[in-house]
Amino acid sequence: MNRYRWWRSCVLHAWLLALAGAAVAMEPSAAQPAAPVVEAAAVAQRLAALLPAQVLILGEQHDAESHQALQAAVVRELAGRGQLRALVLEMAARGHDTAALPPDANAAAARQALAWEAEGWPWERYAPVVMAAVRAGVPVHGGNLPRAALRAAMTDASLDAAVDAAHWPVLQALMHQAHCEWLPASQLPGMARVQIGRDQAMAETVLGLLEPGRVVLLVAGRQHARGDFGVPWHLLRQAPALQGAVRVVDLRTPEADPLVPPGSAWQPDAVWPTPAAPPQDHCAALRQRFQRPEAGSGVAP
Repeated sequence: MNRYRWWRSCVLHAWLLALAGAAVAMEPSAAQPAAPVVEAAAVAQRLAALLPAQVLILGEQHDAESHQALQAAVVRELAGRGQLRALVLEMAARGHDTAALPPDANAAAARQALAWEAEGWPWERYAPVVMAAVRAGVPVHGGNLPRAALRAAMTDASLDAAVDAAHWPVLQALMHQAHCEWLPASQLPGMARVQIGRDQAMAETVLGLLEPGRVVLLVAGRQHARGDFGVPWHLLRQAPALQGAVRVVDLRTPEADPLVPPGSAWQPDAVWPTPAAPPQDHCAALRQRFQRPEAGSGVAP
């Protein structure tokens, strides 16, 4: 195999892992400051403007600890009111949940129940969110596609029709940017299909947990929270009766762009400004891990 083609294959595999949540860029830095204290009263006021709702989606920046702190506060507030039906996480795969655990279960039991290690997300970052739900007796469910299903999703052309045709190039452009503009154009449809498959999986998980009068809370990356082709889109596509009952909160650091361009037909229901995340060059970290060889430089060992 040509060395350049081999390198491309390695990077593609690395990005499949990244899509599953195992990217090194998501690991916490030792230099990160402690998560700020989130006042319950402030969260209660913010939630009051969003409820009632059947689905609440918090779109996060994965490396912003203030986002996970807010999520844990939302879990405690909704659970304290008796309104939280379930917590669904992008960070764990479908088919795994904590429903059988007692409220006094330890963190190791929660990790095992969610098969946390299989997906590669940093437990220390999300433990406060997960354990807040466990302590309140609220089940935590994995919502994402299992890592083993990612390659099949890449070649599933039926997923192309799961979003509006007008949004297909937008989704591919986002994948191009998210992958540090490394992947060739031929790989972008496959990556977009993986994103769609993950959004569908999370939507289906949420739909299976709905209960009148209570809220299913989904924690996922900001792009998954987009209403034009993310999880909210798939929720309403599969269950039109949810129109008006799905709320999206964009957790936004000062350096982050708006979730969608100003003037777009869809906008999040609320933007919660948060402190800046420590600066990190995720693409530089990946470049260091996978040094690009010159094209035509021989056969890989």
